[in-house]
Amino acid sequence: MKVIQTPVRFYPFIGGVEKYVYYISRELVKYSDCDVKVVCANEPDSVDTEVYNGINIKRLNYTVKVANTNVTLALPKVLLEEEFDIIHTHIPTPWSSDWSNIASRLKNKPLVVTYHNDIIGEGFANFIAKFYNSTTLKLLLNRADRIIITQDDYINSSHLQNYKDKIVTIPNGVDTSLFKASEHERIGNQIFFLSVLDRFHKYKGLDYLIDALVDVKKKIPSVKLVVGGKGELLDFYKSKVKELGLEDNVEFKGFLTDEEVIKCYQESELFILPSISSLQEGFGIVVLEALSCETPVISTDIVGVSDDVIETESGIIIPPKDVEKLKESIISILEDKELIRTMGANGRRLVKEKYEWKKIAQSIHKLYEELL
Repeated sequence: MKVIQTPVRFYPFIGGVEKYVYYISRELVKYSDCDVKVVCANEPDSVDTEVYNGINIKRLNYTVKVANTNVTLALPKVLLEEEFDIIHTHIPTPWSSDWSNIASRLKNKPLVVTYHNDIIGEGFANFIAKFYNSTTLKLLLNRADRIIITQDDYINSSHLQNYKDKIVTIPNGVDTSLFKASEHERIGNQIFFLSVLDRFHKYKGLDYLIDALVDVKKKIPSVKLVVGGKGELLDFYKSKVKELGLEDNVEFKGFLTDEEVIKCYQESELFILPSISSLQEGFGIVVLEALSCETPVISTDIVGVSDDVIETESGIIIPPKDVEKLKESIISILEDKELIRTMGANGRRLVKEKYEWKKIAQSIHKLYEELL
């Protein structure tokens, strides 16, 4: 089967959807009957075409970026010229998903949509999002043969209510052969946070984590927050840290390679994802990566894996925007080194049992076969 994946961006771009497409594609090409090609925007600037880990990649120049979506004018022509059996696209990024819809219609081929989270915006962008959701998104979901959601709760999205008969839940996963604990000692009282630092990703809640750190420092003066990622809000966060007197307690690492990300998970005693928007936070794949590295987590109850974290006692789940609870949770974990080890072991066990990419890809491959 020839599969076309159409994320708006792809490796080496770092993001939740990009990781999802990369790992399922990498596992799918291991099947003798499966060929995967990714068509995406050329961001960050890379070679136009290449084969990476068995995945054919075609990157297209983009003219403008609207609400986190790269507009690639060559996409319609490229998709119509491609021969494929199934096209698999992704929401919340219009343009690539909409042209995938049109290509699937014209070629009469199955369309699979992974619905990662709702499309929303601020100000004028919110007006555009509402217009899109009430028009073009409906056309896409009407046409889709299957809609994948990564957590059961997302079936409650107002945009999915009319499509429950073709929705299936297939979670995100982790490559446990890469994301694993190191033999080296962890750095005492170090916390790791990872996200793109732009306006679109403010829902990851870094503001609230920095605010909580003010009181954590009073109890644990040596606490250190390592922030991975870059974006137009980097200077904003740096200024906030300076204003709060946390310059010695926060380190901004900028863009991190895969190897550097794994090293940060391994070195840290705690990983935190304090997401604040249930409409934008689809799953929280970084939480799984941290757990796979035997690193305890603190996250909020809107993250897809939150119930499993509670059930396995591999971290602490708190309400969104609750700075007081966040502070208390950080202190309770960092002050108990045995708890760090126990939570870490529990998290690794959870991921091995439920969230291996190999198992996730197997479910998607089976779905493709059923459609064909």
